[in-house]
Amino acid sequence: MDFVQIAKALVLAVVEGATEFIPVSSTGHQLLVGHFIGFHSPNNTFEVLIQLGAVLAILFVYFGKLWGIATSLPNDPKARRFVLAVLIAFLPAAIVGGLFSKYIKYYLFNPWIICATLVAGGLVLLVIDDMVGEPKATPTDESHTDTVETPRKTDVFEFSLPMALKIGLFQCLAMIPGVSRSGATIVGAMLMGASKRSATEFSFYLAMPTMAGAFAKDLLDNYKNLSSDDAALIVIGFVAAFVSALIVVRTVLDYVSRHGFWLFAWWRIIVGSLGFAGLIIFG
Repeated sequence: MDFVQIAKALVLAVVEGATEFIPVSSTGHQLLVGHFIGFHSPNNTFEVLIQLGAVLAILFVYFGKLWGIATSLPNDPKARRFVLAVLIAFLPAAIVGGLFSKYIKYYLFNPWIICATLVAGGLVLLVIDDMVGEPKATPTDESHTDTVETPRKTDVFEFSLPMALKIGLFQCLAMIPGVSRSGATIVGAMLMGASKRSATEFSFYLAMPTMAGAFAKDLLDNYKNLSSDDAALIVIGFVAAFVSALIVVRTVLDYVSRHGFWLFAWWRIIVGSLGFAGLIIFG
């Protein structure tokens, strides 16, 4: 393991942490960046395993809320329903990933596909962001009712179980690299009536079992093939992903509440377009 390899691993880890919880596709960014800087790991194990750093970042930020949910489970039906909703939303991706992850990696982890889905997802995000307004108070003056946008679900604890299942089905689209796990769940939640902030927050909660499950499966499948150098790179990547994800998780909800998703949508379109250009020029 040399300095160049460490530097490449750090770049990929920062990219992972910075993009995991925003709707731009962390996997797509990692694979594109890895392609152009010449970083490759067997079965993309490095890219999956460093996600644990991002998982621990969100656990760190949400520890108080998670502890409150856990301690209220015996007496609070609302908390029990919320946990069940997250598990139901997690189930479709767990089934699809468990059955088809090897085929998905073999056939779909392709930079051309990633660029196409980045651009397409950006266009979808622009449309959805424009369609979905944030909740406003109902006016008493009937003459102004035409300016009031449709009320939306603002509390993740109020998401119904059927709604959670539909969001989970949307998350399965993220098996295609470049779609974005958070992007698919956010778009799905907003189409089901969630506000931008609550859709993003639910994607945070759903990320915990989804990413932990992906980490566990990939580690189980590939631990025998990891060398000491691989393990050292993964530790370095884990720390870098944790730090960058921590910064994003602490800031993204407030940003989305104020500005929506247009920045992320255009970022996807620009990165995907530049990726196409790079593939055409450099191969």
